[in-house]
Amino acid sequence: MRSSRVTVHIRTAAVALALVASSTLLTLASFPSLERAAHAQTQALPQRRPDQQVFRATVDIVSLNVTVVDNQNRYITDVAENEFAVFEDGAKQDLAFFNRTTLPIALSLLVDTSASMENRMAIAQEAAIGFARKLRSQDLAQVVDFDSRVEIVQDFTNKVPDLERAIRSTVAGGSTSLHNAIYISLKELAKIKAKRQEEVRRQAIVLLSDGEDTSSLVSYDEVMDLAKRSETAIYTIGLQSKDSSQNKGFREAEFVLRQFAQETGGRSFFPSRVEDLKDVYGQIADELSSQYTVGYTSRNGRRDGSWRRVVVRVARPNLTARTKLGYFAPTAPKS
Repeated sequence: MRSSRVTVHIRTAAVALALVASSTLLTLASFPSLERAAHAQTQALPQRRPDQQVFRATVDIVSLNVTVVDNQNRYITDVAENEFAVFEDGAKQDLAFFNRTTLPIALSLLVDTSASMENRMAIAQEAAIGFARKLRSQDLAQVVDFDSRVEIVQDFTNKVPDLERAIRSTVAGGSTSLHNAIYISLKELAKIKAKRQEEVRRQAIVLLSDGEDTSSLVSYDEVMDLAKRSETAIYTIGLQSKDSSQNKGFREAEFVLRQFAQETGGRSFFPSRVEDLKDVYGQIADELSSQYTVGYTSRNGRRDGSWRRVVVRVARPNLTARTKLGYFAPTAPKS
């Protein structure tokens, strides 16, 4: 059964961001290889009682979802662990975890339903539905439409028919509150908590828009900061019109969409025709099914909340690795 429609309005008094100042925290019990790699650190942890869940014993692990492509932008899925090198602020790190099997995903599918999309909604809906049909049974997705307000038209589900109905229900009208939509989606994804190994998921936002933000109450800087503190890759699709190259508003939107994708390890697309959306969504689906997950414990043990730049390289000619640009270090608990 499709969930009830929930309309989310951001009011001025509710704009304050609850920023999470921590690196990726993965549990040792989620990945046996992590438990072995971090054995020395866990010796200092209090011994658990027999009735305590192992899943709650944690160590700070920086987790990266990595996409590898060749010089023709084809996805490469046969790279071995020893071919990866991870650097944090220039210092090489030792991998504690490597997974070439694609983890399940929790995904927010964002659709711009502002008035300017009216003549292109039907084709855009079909392209988004084609993407939803490629999700696996272990994946979760929600559908969010946005114009002058943000509406969650389908909560997280793995039922493709429910996602299809939600996408088809979207109607164009109003202005564009793009920042609000990303903010709400990041908050919704943050609620997806893993309690067992099989519930550990990658997170992504797939966003379609045709113009700049015109009505959000949260700023670009605020949403970008939240995005960089999240574990969510943002894939952006900027649908161009005939006069986009001459339109200052679209040029500003293009910059914003590129930055969200680049900072979070996603990718940006700018199709000139609505008919190209099917192929774009297909490329995103292919990428999400071709990623590696690697993890490491930072050699920098300072819990100072600082930004740390991350670079991943592959020891094979003509291959490029892409991931998020960095993360915020955890902070020391207040005494």
